[in-house]
Amino acid sequence: MRKAKVFMYESFAGILSENEDGYSFSDNQDYLNYEDAEPVSLTLPLSEKPHKSKTIFPFFDGLIPEGWLLEIAEKNWKLNPRERMGLLLACCHECIGAVSIQEIN
Repeated sequence: MRKAKVFMYESFAGILSENEDGYSFSDNQDYLNYEDAEPVSLTLPLSEKPHKSKTIFPFFDGLIPEGWLLEIAEKNWKLNPRERMGLLLACCHECIGAVSIQEIN
């Protein structure tokens, strides 16, 4: 099982995990209590229950670079382009925009 902390701006917003059943995203309880809490995506509304999917959530897949930048990441870190969670963990520490990803070891 692989896990990542998901940050919205500088706030710890939730946990994205991958296991043999697929993917899960759970909002951080403290983040849910913020008065101005925003969902990381409109497709992942704030919820006390985890969101589950057999495939990586399209929002997170969309954070992964494309084109020449993806090719550089694949070559430098020897990543499989079909292994989306690995690409997300390797490439999305400092994304453009509000969301960033940090691997949990």
